[in-house]
Amino acid sequence: MRWKIGNVTVTRVVEVEMPTPGSFVLPDALPENVAKIPWLTPHFVTPDGMLLLSIHALVIESQGRKILVDTCLGNDKKRPIPDWNMRSGPFLSQLADAGHPRESVDMVVCTHLHVDHVGWNTMLVNGRWLPTFPKARYLIGRKEWDFWGKEPADPDSPIMDDSVRPIIDAGLADLVEADHKLTSEVWLEPTHGHTPGHVSVRISSAGEDAVITGDMMHHPSQIARPEWASSFDWNQDKGRETRRSAIARWSAGGYLVIGTHFATPTAGRIVRDGDAWRFAV
Repeated sequence: MRWKIGNVTVTRVVEVEMPTPGSFVLPDALPENVAKIPWLTPHFVTPDGMLLLSIHALVIESQGRKILVDTCLGNDKKRPIPDWNMRSGPFLSQLADAGHPRESVDMVVCTHLHVDHVGWNTMLVNGRWLPTFPKARYLIGRKEWDFWGKEPADPDSPIMDDSVRPIIDAGLADLVEADHKLTSEVWLEPTHGHTPGHVSVRISSAGEDAVITGDMMHHPSQIARPEWASSFDWNQDKGRETRRSAIARWSAGGYLVIGTHFATPTAGRIVRDGDAWRFAV
């Protein structure tokens, strides 16, 4: 899928899209609860009330730069979740087929450092984890790295050691502030709560506006129910506060909202729905 925001183009490249029990990521998103949000059908829930979620990367083209936002799960990596463990998927060929071979990427942005957002930072070559995008600068939030860089190594899920530290060791990482400007059309927006340094990505070009959410919300149901917190939130209360503020701000601005885990059609606008909000696609 591809969207135009003024002179900016955003292209989605999917690694995984599948039904997921709400209990995995949003404990409140039980079938009986999502059934009370009828506009989630048919795009975002299954007939039996499972959440439809996607893990994808987004390529922003702005002012001659190619910016890859979030790098999914990656291949050959030891992970505790069976469907994510030791993958051998075709993500890089799909990225190239979309017009973005890995050597063409100028910047990689990690909205945060969770497992499904850093995986393709690196690839396994002759037993070593090497940068997947050799000509890119990898932008990592300073506050985010200050938190995760102190985490002890986990032999069952060595996320920092296989997907982040090799980038830093290669001299390709830039630790940036949460409002860092990527081009005059694209910048980071602080949306802390899911993690300490979580950011979204704002786009404004030729009078049009958009935002890439990151994980400040995982599923469109959280637009109607911003109080629904993720099991993986670092600070659930901060996440709720951030979500409510962002929903009001993005709705008022008429932004195109591109959900980092939203299933197809992935993008839409937040509009009023009585006393609540809905996602109009």
